[in-house]
Amino acid sequence: MPLMRIDVIKGHDAGYLKQLLTIAYEVQVQTLNTPIGDRYQILTQHEPFEMQILDTGLGIKRSRDIVVFNLTTRPRSTKAKLAFYKQLVARLNKELGLRKEDIIFSLVPNNDDDWSFGNGEAQFLNGEL
Repeated sequence: MPLMRIDVIKGHDAGYLKQLLTIAYEVQVQTLNTPIGDRYQILTQHEPFEMQILDTGLGIKRSRDIVVFNLTTRPRSTKAKLAFYKQLVARLNKELGLRKEDIIFSLVPNNDDDWSFGNGEAQFLNGEL
């Protein structure tokens, strides 16, 4: 049940952004084994000065097309995480022309008791999910 937050710099058209969201969702389902319909995505567009994304000394040059993915998710295996990173970068590069250097990930694990999908209930704990 990942909650996927995606941050980009303003200036992309709606078609591009919708495709970005769809590709990310499809790769999530494939690599993180989430069920179809398990789609929680929040896209935020920023002014260029609002995203200061340096290279941490790796020599990576960023462009205005930078995309930062932050997923809050149940614990995942290292194998699943690496597959998610690799496949999403490959598809975004191929289908949207995004540079591999402009795609960043941060996954934050949490537990079943950290989720409520409405009504003030913990559906993973009460058996609804």
